[in-house]
Amino acid sequence: MEKAYVIWRGFQDRLLAPAAGLLLIGCTLMALLEVVRRYAFGFSFEWQQDLVTYATMSGVYLYFGIAQRHGSHLNVTLLTDSLDTVGPRCRAVAEIVRLVALVFSCLFLLLVLWWGLPEVEDSVKYETRTESLGFPMWPFLLALMSGFAFMVVTMFFQIYRQVQKLRGRTVLVEPAEAEATGH
Repeated sequence: MEKAYVIWRGFQDRLLAPAAGLLLIGCTLMALLEVVRRYAFGFSFEWQQDLVTYATMSGVYLYFGIAQRHGSHLNVTLLTDSLDTVGPRCRAVAEIVRLVALVFSCLFLLLVLWWGLPEVEDSVKYETRTESLGFPMWPFLLALMSGFAFMVVTMFFQIYRQVQKLRGRTVLVEPAEAEATGH
């Protein structure tokens, strides 16, 4: 499991994060070009707004799993953080709550994928297009489904890690965590 996690982290850090970053930088530059073209020269392309919007969203979608891995997403932790401060038994309850939340979230995303993939297929079949009709919708929907799939894989590793933590074992340590603990 450790080796699989190292491979997954490598895929995220060496391929997925740079790809999402380049996509977002490209979208920013394209948006700036559109602003200059529109206000300095008085013309713009109708399709460019769609491209910037959907490509930006695709870059964000591809980053979902990485944000999940680093815990840098929207996360409600009031209950678990409060339980962590009470004492050892409450800390154990907080860990169980975290595990239940991860399992529920993972199952929810699996259902989203189950129902979302036919939407991608329909988008291809019916040739659904963006508002400007400049681009097919399926690549953006596929990016969304890929982002959710990447998040599911990350959650699978987190669920495994959380179960092992409840058993008193430390597994799947992030490099930053290893440096902080001196390992």
